[in-house]
Amino acid sequence: MRVLVTGANGFLGRNLTCRLRECGHEVLCFTRESDPDDLLAMVGLCDAVFHLAGANRPADPADFERVNHGLTKTLSDAVAASGKAPRIILASSIHATADTPYGRSKREGEAVLEGLAKKLALPVWIYRLPGIFGKWGRPNYNSVVNTFCHNIARNIPISVADPEKVVHLAYVDDLVEDFISVLGQEPAGLHWPEIEPTYTVTLGELAQTISGFRESRTNLVINKVGAGLIRALYATYVSYRAPEDFGYPVKAHTDARGRFVEMLRTRDAGQFSFFTAAPGITRGGHYHHSKTEKFLVLKGQARFRFRCMLTNSRAELVTSGEVPYVVDTAPGWAHDITNIGKDELIVMLWANEVFDPERPDTYVSAVQDD
Repeated sequence: MRVLVTGANGFLGRNLTCRLRECGHEVLCFTRESDPDDLLAMVGLCDAVFHLAGANRPADPADFERVNHGLTKTLSDAVAASGKAPRIILASSIHATADTPYGRSKREGEAVLEGLAKKLALPVWIYRLPGIFGKWGRPNYNSVVNTFCHNIARNIPISVADPEKVVHLAYVDDLVEDFISVLGQEPAGLHWPEIEPTYTVTLGELAQTISGFRESRTNLVINKVGAGLIRALYATYVSYRAPEDFGYPVKAHTDARGRFVEMLRTRDAGQFSFFTAAPGITRGGHYHHSKTEKFLVLKGQARFRFRCMLTNSRAELVTSGEVPYVVDTAPGWAHDITNIGKDELIVMLWANEVFDPERPDTYVSAVQDD
């Protein structure tokens, strides 16, 4: 489709136009620098219009009316004059019901497109958006999450006046996918879609969670960043790191056997590390009651040996970095690993639980008698 995006240079607009192009759509951009008189020609070329342009915190309060209502009226008139029937998606606000200059202007903009939908039977979707956050947002503007992420990532102090204040949020990538799904829908008329997922959280919880992301570089403990709000917050936080801060050192523990380097600890899925061993060196020689591990040789040749603590039965495996092969340890089996090659051995290690020096669950026991 050919799609017009107003407010294309804004936070939501940048994310949407990028995704639209990835999906193969042609995008026409209307920005603050564009002439409103050009809207008629632009609308006449388009199959869909995403009307994202809006005034949030203008220096002149009159801009609320001029942009949120006035520009929407200009767009509506252009659509009516074009003779076309594009899908129209409006980014409104949950504050449209508030008796404030901003709220009234957003509600007036909604009313304009409500009237257009009824008059011309056009397909119109009006989204009342909560606070949107994500990459490419402007900090210290209208997203507390983007501000917290930017400042914490760059060691700039944040201020939380009321830690118990509740905010309602949606993640920009989720919203963009919802927007794009509209392009595949055909129904005419007016629609008030529910935004999913949305999140409710206090400012104190936000500050604590995002600060924890920064601290993970020193304590190596990462939160559950694979799903939901925490995933979205983590992605946003990382996007605000300065390029010169993309990397960071971790501590290496070195002795005569080689090096051991821990990379990451998780709260519910163990820890990740790697170790090295010089030729002929054996590491391990212990067993666990509950802890399990996975080993992957990245470089060199290794011999894994096992002995059952109950039956004294033995097992042995040989692997190399040339063939990806994961070796599991089992509770109740003593195990060790020997570098049987001529070069340094490098092995990636995952343990299902974080090492606790108070309860290490690691007991020295030779695997072989030799």
